[in-house]
Amino acid sequence: MDFNVKKLATGAGVFFTRAVQFTEEKLGQAEKTELNPHLENLITRADCTKNWTEKILRQTEVLLQPNPSARLEEFIYDKLDKKLPSRTTNPELLGQYMLEAAKDFGPATPYGSTLITVGEYQKRLGGAERELLQTSAAGFLTPLRNFLEGDWRTISKERRLLENRRLDLDICKARLKKGKLAEAKAAAEHELRVAQTEFDRQAEVTRLLLEGISSTHLNHLRCLQDFAEAQATYYAQCHHYMQDLQRELNKCANAVSAPHPTAAVCPDPVSSAFLSGPSSPGATVSSQSSQRPGTLAMEQTQLPVTGTRKAKVLYDYDAHDVSELSLLADELITVYTVPGMDPDWLIGERGNQKGKVPVTYLELLS
Repeated sequence: MDFNVKKLATGAGVFFTRAVQFTEEKLGQAEKTELNPHLENLITRADCTKNWTEKILRQTEVLLQPNPSARLEEFIYDKLDKKLPSRTTNPELLGQYMLEAAKDFGPATPYGSTLITVGEYQKRLGGAERELLQTSAAGFLTPLRNFLEGDWRTISKERRLLENRRLDLDICKARLKKGKLAEAKAAAEHELRVAQTEFDRQAEVTRLLLEGISSTHLNHLRCLQDFAEAQATYYAQCHHYMQDLQRELNKCANAVSAPHPTAAVCPDPVSSAFLSGPSSPGATVSSQSSQRPGTLAMEQTQLPVTGTRKAKVLYDYDAHDVSELSLLADELITVYTVPGMDPDWLIGERGNQKGKVPVTYLELLS
């Protein structure tokens, strides 16, 4: 008990002495040991990294989850180290409502069948959004949080120790100046040497930790690239889904305008080419023949091209019919366009294979 009281009293005395030294420095009544310029620059850089990491983290969370209540729930589950229950995305919920509404209105009616078509694609958009959220959380948000809750806390702790060592050093310097007796000066000089050694040791530890910020920047750079790639994949998927939806809705519009009542029902998206794969060659050729004279292959050979270029495939792509060309990520193909062609599509060639390919899945090379 006596030991604890003495220790507490000693700690309180040290704290009071440091507080007096700090106050006198702020009032300009005491000298302050300055850190070397390199260490000061490292501290400034570290503070800048911490502040901007916090802002980027918060804003990315808002971007990925605009609902404040949902963000609070995620925060609580994260602090409790529990797995967050799977949450339905807004597009998925909208798609589910549309499918349920179609049952009440009648799947065979034009409105009901269109609700089914749009609802299915809304659910696919929601699935793509869910994948983006999961990928971004694991590859971008988690590393930022780990820095703030791990490395930065260690750096802050060592910086506080460095500040205490500096205050102790300046206190010893002040005592040496005030000492008049030889014995007092000798004791003050010994305390000063000890304080200087501890200060130098702590300054070196802090410097090594602060220089590790460069590695943090490299790690965050890789995570940022992964986040941008996840966003690119997500938006490419959404663009692809919406193009397919527009084609389905055009079929619905044509069906509604048909004179026969039985033609007023939209094709079921579940059985469309998007889910079931390429349709039979005969059916595709006949549909293309009804839309324009000649087949796609004939048009490609008859219409002049505007120049060929090499392109790198960014993502896998499955052809929806025989007029399109399936793609594999990272492969190189030759592409060109023909007059009157949809600007969102190009003609792609791989050996003897040829077909339409979406521009959003390609990186054109010079």
